[in-house]
Amino acid sequence: MGSRRFSHFTTGLLVIFVALALVVTASASTTNVIFTFAGGADGEYADTDLVVDSAGAIYGTTVRGGLHGGGTVFQLAPSATGWHHTVLYNFTGGADGGEPYKGVTLDSQGNLYGTTVTGGGGVCEGGCGVAFKLTRSGSNWFHSVIHTFSGRNDGSGPGSGLTIDRLGNLYGMTPTGGAFGVGVIYRLRPHPDGTWGLRVLHPFTGGADGGGGSAGRLLLHGGYLFGVATTGGAHGKGVAFRLSHTPDGKWHYLTLYPFKGQPDAGFPYGGLTFDKSGNLYGTTYYDGANNLGCVYELSPNSNGTWIEKVLYSFKGGQDGSRSIANVVFDAAGNLYGTTSEGGAGFGTIFKLAPGANGTWTETVAYRFQGSPDGAFAYNPMVVDSAGNIYGATVHGRPQRRRHHLQIHPVTYFIAAKRKKNARDASPGRFSDRPQTS
Repeated sequence: MGSRRFSHFTTGLLVIFVALALVVTASASTTNVIFTFAGGADGEYADTDLVVDSAGAIYGTTVRGGLHGGGTVFQLAPSATGWHHTVLYNFTGGADGGEPYKGVTLDSQGNLYGTTVTGGGGVCEGGCGVAFKLTRSGSNWFHSVIHTFSGRNDGSGPGSGLTIDRLGNLYGMTPTGGAFGVGVIYRLRPHPDGTWGLRVLHPFTGGADGGGGSAGRLLLHGGYLFGVATTGGAHGKGVAFRLSHTPDGKWHYLTLYPFKGQPDAGFPYGGLTFDKSGNLYGTTYYDGANNLGCVYELSPNSNGTWIEKVLYSFKGGQDGSRSIANVVFDAAGNLYGTTSEGGAGFGTIFKLAPGANGTWTETVAYRFQGSPDGAFAYNPMVVDSAGNIYGATVHGRPQRRRHHLQIHPVTYFIAAKRKKNARDASPGRFSDRPQTS
């Protein structure tokens, strides 16, 4: 399960993507279609994190489709008449990479960075993947490969997004490859001549330090990198970790918490989220009280250790189950996230509201219906500067054509209109001290 890719590809699938807005209020949740992907050249299977720029444009990736079938990077720009979709790049699956999972990262100049799990070169069948850059020049975009993974010590199949610091260094993880075959944490540093250098900061061993970097991107906070490994650890259920840069130029890996499994959390696939008090939050796909996944909190002690607490265990059925993504805060301090299963059978959006004495109350904010609003939310949601919340699903409504049942994948976008404050999950509110060597 640790290296499982949550793909539901079907041979001959006709794919249509739909974008939705869901307005979450105190009394009700409603949806409105704001954009429909036609499939094919527009892209297919949006297993993507989303990023929003200062103008409100949304960027993401599709794993398949595009002109060459190798996936796309896309932009959705708001306008007076709706949302305008543009494919910024079509992957060929060759040296430029193929199957870009988990979206792109935006830098201060408006350039985009991401990874693909196939293509490039190396020892892997179909290629070990690449890290790429899309450089913006006016209205044009230019693609360049900044690293081709070999499948050896540098890892293979990078399926998580990239994290950028103030110096423009990029950080990421791979689920496979590396010195021990179970993934690495790496840094990509830009050089003055335009080339990039990769340094492995930590090779997972599959033992106490965990194995298989998760699909959730690394979190840069206070000069440290925080993340989770999906498997391994003292109990074989994955770990939460912290990576720090020492004065002598080395990197120190510290396991913050080894997940213990049922009724504790187990197998985290999403990333981590900080609150304003320095606590970390995440979800797991398995375990919890009902072995259907859970939401957990990690709190730091003054002695440097961390305490873990399961805030909610999913029950399955209408409640939802199997969360893959990280959570986000709204302005009132509520947590929102998604489950990949349950609800009406297509996954849910859930809400956890904080109460007295550290308690949390869970409600289902929305159950995906498959038609017409999409199904299976594999990815985290993101909050823009206005407090709107956006997300994506990978599938949608079933439809019969030519006597074959075909599934129409769907991308949704959620907008929760709220007043933004310092507790929103916005990267800009953290002191992200850049890593310098």
